[in-house]
Formats: sequence, C-alpha cells, structure tokens
Amino acid sequence: MVGHLDPWFLEVTDQIADQLRQVFRTGNRLTYAVSGTGSAGMETAVVNTVEPGDTVIVGVNGVFGGRIADTARRAGAEVVVLEEAWGRTFAPERIAEALADHPEARMVALVHAETSTGANQPLADIGALVADTDTLLLVDSVTGLAGVPLEVDEWHLDVVYSGTQKCLSVPPGLAPITFSPKAEAVISARETPVRSWYLDVAAIQRYWGAERAYHHTAPISALLGLHEGLRRVLAEGLEARWARHAEVGGLFQEHIQDRDAELLADARARLPQLTTLAWPDHLDEAQLRRRLLDEHGIEVGGGLGPFAGRAWRVGLMGEAATHATVDRLLDAIDELLEG
Repeated sequence: MVGHLDPWFLEVTDQIADQLRQVFRTGNRLTYAVSGTGSAGMETAVVNTVEPGDTVIVGVNGVFGGRIADTARRAGAEVVVLEEAWGRTFAPERIAEALADHPEARMVALVHAETSTGANQPLADIGALVADTDTLLLVDSVTGLAGVPLEVDEWHLDVVYSGTQKCLSVPPGLAPITFSPKAEAVISARETPVRSWYLDVAAIQRYWGAERAYHHTAPISALLGLHEGLRRVLAEGLEARWARHAEVGGLFQEHIQDRDAELLADARARLPQLTTLAWPDHLDEAQLRRRLLDEHGIEVGGGLGPFAGRAWRVGLMGEAATHATVDRLLDAIDELLEG
C-alpha cells in the first residue's frame, strides 16, 4: 500500500479529478472526492457556501431534501422550505416565485434524484433562473450521477455532490463534488469560518491542488476503487450508460406493474435506476422483502418516511443495471407471489 502523499498516488488523485470533471460534464477547477459518504458531500456543499443569516431555499419532496434543510439550519441559515408531494418534482415557476419572494437568497437547493421516492428533478430551466444572479443552485445527485443525464455546466449548476455506491458501482465511502467559479467566489468571500474543520474546502484543496499540503489522511483504497470505477464509466461512455439505465429500468417498471405493483413516482419524472413501488394492501411488503433475501439472496430497500411500511425501493444501478438482473428479480418475485 502506498502512502497518501506518495507521488504516484498524487498523480492518481489528479486523474480522479479529471475523470470526475468528465462525468459531471464540467470544467470546474474545484472538483474532487470528499472523504466520506454522500452525507459528507451534502454537508461539504452546505457549510462551505452558507454563512449564518443567509437565506436558503430548499425544495423538500422526500427524505433527502429534508436533510439538506436540516443541514442548512445547522449552518445558521434562514431556511425557506418549499414542499411538494412525495414522488413529484418542482416546476420552474415554483422556484421563480420563491426567488421573487426572497431575492436575497444565497442558494436554492434541490435533489436531482430523490432516493426515497424515485423522482427525477428536471434542472435545466431552474438553472437558467439563477445563472445571471448571485444565487447559487445546489444539487444532490447522489443517486443521479452516471445513471441519468447530468450537465453541470450546461445547466448552470453551482454545487453538485454525489456518492460512489450508486450508479458509479464503487464501494461507499467517498462523495464526488464540484463547485462552479461562482460558488468558489462565494467561498472566498466568506466573513465567518466554515463550520467544519474536516470539510473545509479551502484547506482540503491545498491537498488536492498544487501545494499538496497534508490535511487529513486520504482514504487510499477507496480512491483507487473510485479511479477504476470512473475508468469503467468513461470506457462505456456516459450517453451509453444513461441509455442502459433507461432501458433496463423501464423494462423492470413495465413488468412489475403487470404484477399489480403501483409505481409511486410521477410518470413524467421517474428515475429508471431507482424504482419506488407499493404492493396491494393484502400483501405484507416487509415479509416479501425478507423472503426475497432469505430464499433468493436478493436485497431491496424498504420505504422511507410516509412510504415506510408500504413501499419497496428497487435499485438497478451501475453494473447491476442489466437484463439478467431484471430477469432474476422478476422470477424471484413471481415465485414469492405464487407461494
């Protein structure tokens, strides 16, 4: 095992930063992998760009929008919560109204791919709303990156973070993140210290940048895994990977409805890689999930929030987004429903 300041490994981190720029579709200088899971990416995104008293508009249509709002409050922000029904997304007009009511807003924060509902938030028109303003657009794409289109520069997204264990098919433990030049300027103009030593972007960039200064011990094995995962993503090609997720996820969603499951996300904005579904009331979803694991070795997630106790969250992500996976899962479900 090499050290985290070994010249060979530092070259690997440079390659990772470049790979991430390609996958995020951005030229942002400030692009790297946070040492922590997607939640650490969330906190990094918020605490570095928000100061006490700043107004932050947060769209909450699932668990993870709520977590952004909580994180912003802990950073001292005045949080304006916009609520939408679980499984639905925010129209640009709704964001425009909130910005008109709060022109002082430091940030608008939205979840691109809401893991608790399976909803896919359109972002391009919302990015256009803030592109020529001082307001930042923060996006949680933990489940979205490399699974559905994400165009950081084209859509004028200022802060975007993700996770490694979803559509990148890399073990959990890192949070890819990117900051636009506009977001960098906000960070540079801070008047108060960042409310986290470990996640302070300015300090961490002294390691990821040319200075190569020690901040914390980089998770070497995790970063090497990310390097290989990103190599595979780019070898497949982003457009091909998006198309594969769309085709496989659509196939599963079509056939699972034939088995009387109800898809809970709005059909107009439904993720292919994460399907939230509910079974008829006479079926015990928890018992079915347990039997699926015990008898077939297949694990699916249970519902969160108001979907708890009635929903499944089925991930077909990364290397698991294949026809073989769908066939095996549907065959197992058929056996359970017949038993």
